Amino acid sequence: MSVPALLLPSPVEVLDDERLDAAGVRVLLKRDDLIHPDLPGNKWRKLKYNLEAARTAGASKLLTFGGAYSNHVRAVAAAGALFGFETIGVIRGEAHDPLNPSLRFAVDHGMRLTYLDRQTYRRKTDRAVTDRLHAEFGDFYLVPEGGSNALAVRGCAELVGEITEGFDVVCCGAGTGGTLAGLAAGLGPGQRAIGFSSLKGGGFLSDDVAALQRDALGEATVNWRVETGYHFGGYAKSTPELAAFVDDFLGRHGLRLDWVYVAKMMYGIYDLAAKGAFPVGTRIVAVITGPDFDTQARS
Repeated sequence: MSVPALLLPSPVEVLDDERLDAAGVRVLLKRDDLIHPDLPGNKWRKLKYNLEAARTAGASKLLTFGGAYSNHVRAVAAAGALFGFETIGVIRGEAHDPLNPSLRFAVDHGMRLTYLDRQTYRRKTDRAVTDRLHAEFGDFYLVPEGGSNALAVRGCAELVGEITEGFDVVCCGAGTGGTLAGLAAGLGPGQRAIGFSSLKGGGFLSDDVAALQRDALGEATVNWRVETGYHFGGYAKSTPELAAFVDDFLGRHGLRLDWVYVAKMMYGIYDLAAKGAFPVGTRIVAVITGPDFDTQARS
């Protein structure tokens, strides 16, 4: 499979901040957002082996699920355009015109959109629903919502081997759990992973991460946890406090954080550090899983 130009391994940058220094922790940013403009971060890592599997199976069409603002749907559309697959996005909820920037990007990159009401969407993995989709669209390779499956775990686990500096904790945002499952799978002895849920009531992610690891590895590891206290109202929701943190981080460090996942993780790291949750001397890698697509769309 021909691969477009990718910045791999992605850079690792030291985050200089007196607040972290005061807490006695060292934070490195793993800049996966720079891997590719349209397939950044965990989007590429999750799709890498799924695309190979689709090609091996002889599939010409990818179908996936997501919300109206899904960066995953956007990434699958981009992957289809780059690797020569037709793409179908099954979107939760009603169709709206005009399309928002995420769905406009998907359509502009060749994706065909279809919609499921929220009740049916909750049953999207049921045989009756997938049979209906096959009847409408023919044969396709199904990429799960968020891209999280055993192949995604394998791809995300490779990130750890790219980090040449010693570290104790790796952190990521969590929506479907695949990135956290993979990162934890790649860790060495004494290292641990924290996934910061962007979902309100995200405690269920612990079961999902364990299930993904069992599917990929045959067992669930014990070197990770899900942090549920920094969702700021839930998926794709924010607060003035989070918005102020994003603006302050941009002013201090010249990087505008994706507010859906990355900003919530970074806020959590700063807050936990200030509360003494990390022992003095802890070395943390924060995975910047993607850019702020909203700002890109407005610029």
